[in-house]
Amino acid sequence: MATDSDHTFDVIVIGLGPGGEHVAGSLAERGLRVLGVDRGLVGGECPYWGCIPSKMMIRAADALAEARRVDGLAGSVGEVTPDWSVVAKRIREEATDSWDDTVAVDRLTGKGATFVRGTGTIAGPGRVDVDGTAYTATKGIVVNTGTTAAVPPIEGLRDTPYWTNHEIVEATELPASLVVLGGGAIGCELSQVMARFGVEVTIVEAADRILALEEPEASAALLTALEAEGVTVRQGVGADKVSHDGSSFTVTLADGSTLTAEKLLVATGRRADPAAVGLDTVGVAKDSRTAPVDDRCRVSDGVWAVGDITGKGAFTHVSMYQAGVVIRDVLGDDGPPAEYAALPRVTFTDPEVGAVGMTEAQAREKFGNVQVGLTPLGETTRGWIAKADGLIKVVADADRGVLVGATTMGPAGGEVLGALAVAVHGEVPIERLRSMIYAYPTLHRGIEDALGRLA
Repeated sequence: MATDSDHTFDVIVIGLGPGGEHVAGSLAERGLRVLGVDRGLVGGECPYWGCIPSKMMIRAADALAEARRVDGLAGSVGEVTPDWSVVAKRIREEATDSWDDTVAVDRLTGKGATFVRGTGTIAGPGRVDVDGTAYTATKGIVVNTGTTAAVPPIEGLRDTPYWTNHEIVEATELPASLVVLGGGAIGCELSQVMARFGVEVTIVEAADRILALEEPEASAALLTALEAEGVTVRQGVGADKVSHDGSSFTVTLADGSTLTAEKLLVATGRRADPAAVGLDTVGVAKDSRTAPVDDRCRVSDGVWAVGDITGKGAFTHVSMYQAGVVIRDVLGDDGPPAEYAALPRVTFTDPEVGAVGMTEAQAREKFGNVQVGLTPLGETTRGWIAKADGLIKVVADADRGVLVGATTMGPAGGEVLGALAVAVHGEVPIERLRSMIYAYPTLHRGIEDALGRLA
């Protein structure tokens, strides 16, 4: 028979994505009595339908593309024959255990936490309901309920068997053709993968350019790369209507044109729902799209939030970063508050787009004296040798003499970004960056050239 002590914990964590799992496990290891609650798989989107399997797909597609580049660089190569079954098998066996979280649950409980699978809802300060069972948290509640795929209100769409990231990651066979709604990072990444595996792909992006949140130069370069691989991109026009006849989709665009394809992928962003987890009972407005947090990730006294629901960036690395802040705050440990001025992000297309901090447009809205330096990657020695497309762009607050943003696009763009992320985070003086020795011939040497072009 359950007792009150069985339902009383120091901390209750609702949602066990990467950040929530880290909070729960770490606090349990420090001796707190912790309850972790999740209705889905422990680990969340990232290991099962997000970062990990999608990057396996991208790695496989990159291997195909690289094999096709032998001509003109190293000789000749026979026909490259894609086989999606190899990728699907690896996703199941190496990444997701066929979407079984036993290993993750055992990892969590092995650290001393208690796990309950169910829907957790805050019922008020220190109180959590899990499918009708009441629990008490004496120190606090941490929310990491993440986001779900945002499905736009397009006529007919919800009545069709459209795909989200879940269905495309779980696919054992690929369609002959695919329409992708959304030209953001996920839409562009998965479109390129599909095209490299022989799928006829069309991207529909309502904004005036793909990768609309990044620098326009990166958008233009990626558009060129995608079109060169056979992807059709429709920019500046949205979808008005979707229908499905049992075998194929028809998408009617705002300009009256139509597209047909065997499958339709919705990649139009993600949606959080703070009210669904009961955050309205601790002061968050019912219609709020995110949970407002302070620099210690506190929503209110005794309630913290981490991850996508905070609106600070829908990235695993943000969730894990915030988890560290929460762990310190709960335990009373010293440590810096959360700050996001040097938030890094990577779009894992080919060429890869890494970015940190502000874009040029954002900087011009905030600062009175902005300087920009841009170097096409092909003008660097390593870029020329590799026949690599891309760019390095730096954005400076000239009055302070520091970088406030940067974009690195090209092979391993996310890795080259590291140096510039340090510069933005540390507010390293530009003159100090200019006086560095940059190894030759490397892609990151283009940073030196971009700094020299600041104007």
